[in-house]
Amino acid sequence: PTGATTSRGGASVPAPTGATTSRGGASVPAPTGATTSRGGASVPTPTGATTSRGGASVPAPTGATTSRGGASVPAPTGATTSRGGASVPAPTGATTEGSPLRATPLARRIAAAEGIDLRTISGTGPDGTITREDVEGVVSRQSSVLSRQSPVVEPPSSVVRPSSFVGDTIIPLTTLRRVIGERMRQSASAAPHVTLMTEAEATNLVSARVQLNEELTLTAPRVGESPGAAQAKISYNTLFVALVARALREHPQLNSWLAPDGIHLLAQINIALAVDTERGLVTPVLRETDRLALPAIQAGYDALIGRALAGKSLPDDFEAGTFTITNLGSLEVDGFTPIINPPQAAILGIGRIVEKPVAREGAVVVRPLVTLSLSFDHRIVDGAPAGRFLQRIKQLVERPMALMLRET
Repeated sequence: PTGATTSRGGASVPAPTGATTSRGGASVPAPTGATTSRGGASVPTPTGATTSRGGASVPAPTGATTSRGGASVPAPTGATTSRGGASVPAPTGATTEGSPLRATPLARRIAAAEGIDLRTISGTGPDGTITREDVEGVVSRQSSVLSRQSPVVEPPSSVVRPSSFVGDTIIPLTTLRRVIGERMRQSASAAPHVTLMTEAEATNLVSARVQLNEELTLTAPRVGESPGAAQAKISYNTLFVALVARALREHPQLNSWLAPDGIHLLAQINIALAVDTERGLVTPVLRETDRLALPAIQAGYDALIGRALAGKSLPDDFEAGTFTITNLGSLEVDGFTPIINPPQAAILGIGRIVEKPVAREGAVVVRPLVTLSLSFDHRIVDGAPAGRFLQRIKQLVERPMALMLRET
């Protein structure tokens, strides 16, 4: 239309109503008043018109902004821009000053699929916009920690895949789900698992937890805390972690890794705790657990679990674990066969604490019992040493006051 211009041989000339211009070999309309960039010059391009970017024709509506050659020009809701040769949507406000969170639609979709909080990512795009590459970088870093020594592989083409049925729902595999699956497959196929089970009477453990939490309510507030500040209650997981750390100190063969050059008896006791999140199973690690008091163990795991549930775990949260504990007691599970977290030597499964009839001094009485399930790698540990380790944990569950005694 009247007033539009096109570039011909380097000169700008009017482009009348209904006329088209050639960009990269494609003909597109050039209506009144709109502008596009051709050879560094701005010329009109209206709502609904298309422009050529990297050889692809995409809409460039009125008032939207996109980046071309380092300059920002309009790109509204529904418009598309070319990034790295691919056309992706450019939403309204993506380059608006003062926006609390800038992220491309593709970055948002990837983050949602992987369960990543965009607020934890620093954008490298224009004006701090979070790009696809930023999100994929976070996914890659987390996966590299979780899948260290466990590469994700696709099933061979010879594997018979199940048939689909009308109405099936397909849940896409996230990176974390693939890593979990591959690690479990690798562990189950590479390590000869043996699982030992025993029951321990938990009467004294239950009593000790009650007394500890009562004591916490009576403890004077620490420096910097307000009077009456709530203390985190000691959980059963915290007690089991402390008991296991003590037993590992006494049985170092269970606190080991298998490596190509031999079995490494590890100087540190770093206990990983299995945590169920919306994204899947993760095992954050608390370092040097045997050196920590119960309140410090509780606080350490509270922080690790909080980050895991919020999808804000740090790569360091999953590194250097030497032993793993998984507790399914809250789901009314008793005994089970946990899978070892490679390259560790063993994993302890904890069931529910439940009252059962037991024989005591010729009489049948009801006592709270807990089932303990120890899976170990038979390449590293034989049955007898593993049995002695599990027996020691049972003793400590039944006599938790032993934790107060100094180690010899």
